[in-house]
Amino acid sequence: MPAPTLSRRALLASSSLFLVPLLSSHDASAATPGDRIRKISLLCAAQASDPQEFQAAQLIAAAWRQLGLDVEVKGLPRPQLSDVVWNNRTKWDATMWRMIGRPERSDPDEFTYNLYNPSTIATGYNFIGYNNPEFQKLAEEQRAEPDQEKRRALLYQAQDMIDRDQPYLFLVYPKNVLAYDKNVWKPASIVEQSGIGIRCFWTFLRAEPAGTQRDMICNAAESLIALNPLYISGAIDSWVTELIWDRLMRVGPDGLPQPWAAESVTQVDPLTIDVVLRPNQTWHDGKPVTVEDVVFSFEALSAGDKSPMYKPFVENIASVTATGERNVRFVLKTASAAFMTSTLAKINLTPKHVWGPILEGLANKPQNAETVQEERPIGSGPFKVSRFKLNEEIVLEANAAHWERPRMDRWIMRVITNTGAALGMLPRGEINFLTDYRGDPKLLADLAKNNPNVEVVATTDMGFRFLAPNQRRPPFNDVRFRRALSLAINRQLMVAAAWNGFAAPANSFVSPALQYWAKPGIDDLKPNLAESKKLLEEAGYVLVGGKLHYPAGVKESTTEG
Repeated sequence: MPAPTLSRRALLASSSLFLVPLLSSHDASAATPGDRIRKISLLCAAQASDPQEFQAAQLIAAAWRQLGLDVEVKGLPRPQLSDVVWNNRTKWDATMWRMIGRPERSDPDEFTYNLYNPSTIATGYNFIGYNNPEFQKLAEEQRAEPDQEKRRALLYQAQDMIDRDQPYLFLVYPKNVLAYDKNVWKPASIVEQSGIGIRCFWTFLRAEPAGTQRDMICNAAESLIALNPLYISGAIDSWVTELIWDRLMRVGPDGLPQPWAAESVTQVDPLTIDVVLRPNQTWHDGKPVTVEDVVFSFEALSAGDKSPMYKPFVENIASVTATGERNVRFVLKTASAAFMTSTLAKINLTPKHVWGPILEGLANKPQNAETVQEERPIGSGPFKVSRFKLNEEIVLEANAAHWERPRMDRWIMRVITNTGAALGMLPRGEINFLTDYRGDPKLLADLAKNNPNVEVVATTDMGFRFLAPNQRRPPFNDVRFRRALSLAINRQLMVAAAWNGFAAPANSFVSPALQYWAKPGIDDLKPNLAESKKLLEEAGYVLVGGKLHYPAGVKESTTEG
């Protein structure tokens, strides 16, 4: 059985000594308030491209204004938003963000270990600057625990700790509501992957044409950022990356890892994994895939800081060695219950003859591999790049030399930033697979009623939408302040108003789509404005003329990053 845990009420009331030094508590009646808290800028996607996120940000701003905060919502195009948040980490207050369902995230280790890892504060996933050694210890323990029940107990504790600290303010687990033209694609060949939906690798690989149209034409609601095997650059880019670059393993539709570019994967002992490659694999330029390429693919990520987003996934590898013409041995530093899913099914196989010279050229430069864009990306996957413009369109063609050739001829993704426009293109045949829909799901359902050829499928995502407060910038470094902000948010209203019921309230990094790992009741966080105000008062914050001020002695001029 899981270890006993504190109730949420007790957690909210508990002492907060686990993060950075907190602002001191003051008796408001006996001290002069500190400076008025500056205008808070809440960044989010532009309304036209992501109306759900934009409306959710407006609801949050309205709730926070009731606490005496001055909040400004700024909608930005996704590439600009990503640049500000990812590359200018001291220059923003809070941002709307999302972690999408990816196959390798069917094991909770990726979010548990990497989303909060202090080693990724400067350049990786932990862009909010959260640093809690107690949590990191739990994260390391759960990934090394082979007993599933014991590991689940550790993950329950980890979810409780994040509930207490509120480093991210989780909002909703969305339902991926997507659609396709069943006159173009045979419904029996469309794969719904657990926690992801029909927009998945297996659908793109195995979708079978129902007639003469053999090209899948789909949409993206925002521009692509990069096509780069050493860079996890965004949701849409990841869909494309999966198709171009192979991996030793793939997570199947059932959520379990299975050999892919590997013919077999054998766990020799808790620290040793032997891999046998499939024979006769080739890169898209015709050169053979070798064991040296495989070794390079993993060693390149661990050398220096040239791939900061992927580096955490290989840090536990003590050595990777070619032991034969098709044989590779991995030796781990510590046992890992999630290694096959979170590493072997995640790391892209990268051609050494292409990326070796690139990385050598970056050796003495401040730039890392994330700044590189190949003119024609070279992978070994089931699709190869025909042409692309990141802000317009990408065209992939089936790789006839692949051991599992796609059943379609081409996969075409068009960037259509207006959600309404994308919806209208489906019945007109301008697209035949709606892969990215962020509008009102009811409009899509109504469209399907009037167009019998349109098939709609909704799947609860293993990912989540959340608000990220920048803990480098007070007052967000105060855990009590973050708890108060979180309690003021009405997630139930957000589900109804912004997602029109096609989502579930969230308060954890483990989605209920991962039923075994998600702690029961963790998402039952109800809005409580009175409790929120009480937490702020107990922490020393003071309302003056309806505007929230810092505790006594705190100056706003000291908070700028």
